[in-house]
Amino acid sequence: MKSHLHRALLGLGLTSLTLAAVVPHDVEVLRFSNPIDITPDSLHNIHVDVVDKAFEGHLRLVYGDCDIEQAGQGHHDVGNVFIKRDAHLERLVWITPSDTPHLQCLHAFSESFLVGRSLPISVSLPINKRESLADLANMEGPWFDGVAYMKSKQQDAAVVSKAKNTSVAIIGGGMSGLMTSHLLESVGIHDWHIIESSERIGGRIRTKYLNNSSPEDYTYQEMGPMRFPVSITYADTNETLQIMDHRMVFQLAGVLNKMNAKANKTDLQVNFIPWIQSSPNVPADSGGVRLPDGRIPSAADVAANSSLVYTAASSNATAAKNAEAAVDNYTGMNNRSTIRNFASNMYKMHKHAVDNGLFHWSEAGYLRYALGYDANISDYVAGTTDTPMWLYEDVYFAATEWRTIDKGLESLPRAFYPLVSDRLTLNRTIDGLVYNETSGKIAVAWREDPLSMTPITKEYDYAVVAAPFSKVRLWSLPQYSSLLSRAISTLNYGQSCKMALMYETRFWEHLPEPIYGGCGTVDVAGVGNVCYPSYKMNNTGPGVILASYISGIEARSTAALSDEEHVALIQRTMIEVHGEIAAEQFTGIYDRQCWEVDRHQAGAWASPLVGQQDLYLPAYYQTEYKSIFIGEHTSYTHAWIFSALDSAVRGTVQLLLDLGLVDEAKGIVEEWMGRWIKL
Repeated sequence: MKSHLHRALLGLGLTSLTLAAVVPHDVEVLRFSNPIDITPDSLHNIHVDVVDKAFEGHLRLVYGDCDIEQAGQGHHDVGNVFIKRDAHLERLVWITPSDTPHLQCLHAFSESFLVGRSLPISVSLPINKRESLADLANMEGPWFDGVAYMKSKQQDAAVVSKAKNTSVAIIGGGMSGLMTSHLLESVGIHDWHIIESSERIGGRIRTKYLNNSSPEDYTYQEMGPMRFPVSITYADTNETLQIMDHRMVFQLAGVLNKMNAKANKTDLQVNFIPWIQSSPNVPADSGGVRLPDGRIPSAADVAANSSLVYTAASSNATAAKNAEAAVDNYTGMNNRSTIRNFASNMYKMHKHAVDNGLFHWSEAGYLRYALGYDANISDYVAGTTDTPMWLYEDVYFAATEWRTIDKGLESLPRAFYPLVSDRLTLNRTIDGLVYNETSGKIAVAWREDPLSMTPITKEYDYAVVAAPFSKVRLWSLPQYSSLLSRAISTLNYGQSCKMALMYETRFWEHLPEPIYGGCGTVDVAGVGNVCYPSYKMNNTGPGVILASYISGIEARSTAALSDEEHVALIQRTMIEVHGEIAAEQFTGIYDRQCWEVDRHQAGAWASPLVGQQDLYLPAYYQTEYKSIFIGEHTSYTHAWIFSALDSAVRGTVQLLLDLGLVDEAKGIVEEWMGRWIKL
């Protein structure tokens, strides 16, 4: 009789409050607020209220026809939860199966008694049906499947009433750590603390203001990241491809600007200006050929006269040409549609690269062992580097429009500082994590006295580790899984060195062939790229050139030079490029940054070897011993600020799912371009 009466009330469209008027009051224990936007094969929070505060016991939650009288008659179990007397339960987690039926109800049973029932719930596919995860991802892809993640936890319906009181240690004050603090704060988790080993925040963002100048003096250079690709325009068709990834950086700047403006900190605005990547009169790699006056030819010089470039001949020119074409065909980089796909959806192209074996071959390995070219031709075309053919940076560097940040990229962490300063510890080097089996918490460990045998520790509910593996691998750590442990201990890092030199004036802009911004490449060993400032063209006063940017094996050799030797090498090259005016105007002021010997980084960026990228990515998508790992090294792209921010979105969503905060996780995914995260 009770079920018939309840069904009749539902037919009248009465609210779930009506159940209390029909069923004796001591029967209704749990009251549901109907969830909205329910879709199959996804995650949802069920918001509930404990009506009977005197109740204590287990409840079984099921979804099924709205007139069922026993839990076993439901379509599927949502989970089990233990309710304590005087509980203030707020919400539960519901993992909807792919066949979740439309217009059925949530039910709460205590043993055989119905103690709560929702109104019929509308379950439907999203209006814009997403691509099937099976079409886009597998265990080797970069896609974070939150549904599978929650299923793997094998937990009962998660109670999240106290989740926002969670304490979180954010280890590392680079961009991934800073972004994590913002995301946590935005969803109401305020008990976080950033621990940074250096005296500043920003990580690998290193804008150096030479001669102790201020940002307003415009005598700076970027010793870390320095630009953001925006779009690619093809001159022959006038087609423009927007590069979507790096828009997250622009979005973050907009958010910080609004927050600081609201706090009347208008001096902390982050403003973007054009970056000039290509310029006709920058120096060119001429293979040792010099102009009659002894200077290194410019890009315009070699474009006008090909005899100004020397390239050593291969042992077989036809084989070399065919080998180059074979690599382009295999990677698809000779196809404009491939570039278009990279620009619009890097996540999907990562899956494409996995499926086509691009992570299992270096270019040289593919030519030598898959196609059978001899070792000489393979090395001539591709070198001997053990780097997979994941060519996302080829797309980024195909950009024809770029942006940088006015007054230096340091403006970005500078804008963050007032938002984190009250929960920030600088100059603290963490050297371990300790998991407490009794409390279920993770402690961070450090030593004020390096010789102390007993570290200082502090416990947190979670640790979000934003430090690079190049540093973490020296820590004392819990017994992580084999895969995660191997990733931490062996993930490869690239190396680079930069040298900025300061001159009395911006003389390069007043040469017979003036240079206005742009990056060139020289053939002098140990120098690499030369980049000219894209800001304040024709400005008076001193000027700074990024006179050397070298990466790869050569950077190890330059890092071993003394400061004096390194400065001398680069200054001699500047004279070869510009003539005696570079000698006349050199101030002797410089800044040098070799990342492999930086005590806070021990490497410039993650550069996975063949087999490491697709193998290790899944390890970062699991929470082990209350530890979550983020940073550009855990992303599917590396070496860019976007990569760090993207990893913070994934890591924060992972933490929120651990806490059962599905609503908040969905909000972050929707706001921060989490197109590759399935919830």
